[in-house]
Amino acid sequence: MSEKLKIKLSIANRVYPLTIEASQEEGLRKAAKNIEAMIKQFEQSYSVRDKQDVLAMCALQFASQVEQKTIDKQNVNEHVETKLNDINELLQSYLNS
Repeated sequence: MSEKLKIKLSIANRVYPLTIEASQEEGLRKAAKNIEAMIKQFEQSYSVRDKQDVLAMCALQFASQVEQKTIDKQNVNEHVETKLNDINELLQSYLNS
């Protein structure tokens, strides 16, 4: 059975106690650190002081990154599929001659 850990993460001056799998700890701590860095950046760049506004901006930034990676992956997959089809056609034409 997986080992459970109890950790506390601080985000936007609030502490969040979590019970997690041991394998999740590093990822969650890095995510919290990235959120804190982004909060600081938004507060400095946009003079936003309301934590809810800053957190909404962070959520939008992270969500848009995920969506863009999905779009980019789909474009790469389509490109690879086209190239593989081209190679397959060349091989078929070679084998049929």
